[in-house]
Amino acid sequence: MEKDYILTQEGKAKLEEELHYLETEKRAEIGERIRVAREFGDISENSEYDDAKNEQAMMEGRIAEITRILGEATVVDTPKRSSKVNIGSKVTVDMSGTERVFTIVGAAESNSAEGKISNESPVGAALLGSKKGDKIDIQGPTGRDIHMTVLKIEH
Repeated sequence: MEKDYILTQEGKAKLEEELHYLETEKRAEIGERIRVAREFGDISENSEYDDAKNEQAMMEGRIAEITRILGEATVVDTPKRSSKVNIGSKVTVDMSGTERVFTIVGAAESNSAEGKISNESPVGAALLGSKKGDKIDIQGPTGRDIHMTVLKIEH
């Protein structure tokens, strides 16, 4: 299944930084844990060895995933001056009386805890192309209606 990855410059830099850390420091750290665990003797009943090998497999999977994303990603530049919401825009909206701030990013760098929502999410997709003052009504993933008014757009 082919997937188009969209990254902002910031998202690309964060992934490159994580990849560098995993390939250098984390690989060496796990390699050392495996070496020490082997010294404990019989590895067939060695939980430290099993844990280290499992962590190594997960880390190598993440390295492969980041490498694939960076290799296939389209890096978008956020327009410096635009009256419309684009990928990379920071948007302040009124959601049913509550002010919320979202940064629209590609799916590979979305993080709801940081307010970074995917351009593919229902809210992110609805906000793309909107202007200050636009009223947007969508149905969320759980089926509930979401009413938003765009208050501010920053780039």
